[in-house]
Amino acid sequence: MMLGTLIFFPFFGFSFVLYFLPSIIAMVRSKRDTVSIVLLNLFLGWTLIGWVVALVWAAKVDQPLPAR
Repeated sequence: MMLGTLIFFPFFGFSFVLYFLPSIIAMVRSKRDTVSIVLLNLFLGWTLIGWVVALVWAAKVDQPLPAR
C-alpha cells in the first residue's frame, strides 16, 4: 500500500504540471491573453495539437500595443 502511494503521487503531480505547462508559462510571463491560453489548455490540452498551440502561444513574445 505504501509503495503504491509513493509511486502514484509524484507521477500524478508531474503529469499535472506537464499538462498545465503552457498555462504556467503564460502566467509567469504575464501574457495579455493568459485567460485564453488557460482555457485552451484546459479544454483542448488533452489533444496534442491543442497543447502544442497553447505552448507556442504562451512562449510567443507579445507585440507592443499601438500608442493612441
